[in-house]
Amino acid sequence: MTTTERGSGTDEGPERTADGHHITVNGRRWRATDPAIPDTFRQELVDELMAARRAVKSDEPDARRRVHDAKTALGERGAPWWEEPTDAAFEERAAAAMRALTRKRSESSICPSDVARAIGGESWRSRMDDVRRVAADLAARDEVVVTQKGEPVRIEEARGPVRIIRGPAL
Repeated sequence: MTTTERGSGTDEGPERTADGHHITVNGRRWRATDPAIPDTFRQELVDELMAARRAVKSDEPDARRRVHDAKTALGERGAPWWEEPTDAAFEERAAAAMRALTRKRSESSICPSDVARAIGGESWRSRMDDVRRVAADLAARDEVVVTQKGEPVRIEEARGPVRIIRGPAL
């Protein structure tokens, strides 16, 4: 359940626990969305989550993975967003965010900095090398395609800005 869902909450949203890490809906506790996610990226991830949930109801293949990716990117699954992430936890969340954002934008592209800003908090710039490494891993599995000036490139060899689009295996 995302904190942006208002179904059974008040105008301010669902009730939060004192530490702000969880919300309570109908007596059940759920992990809250990471509040450090900038609003534009949070909305894109929530939109992808809602589309993925509709896909689950329609019994579309891979719909549950889409839900998992969106919830992980939002910080609602995986390592708790309020704890310092391990390298593996950061990579898992970065990969989920990259997959979710490229699905959401469909034919459009994302910048590696979009992923870093969505999940990296105030220190997102220092995580750019990590995000590029995750993009290389996903590109090796055909889940994303890294481009430069509209042409596919190996991100490890690319100099300058690159863009990331949804890959054939996603």
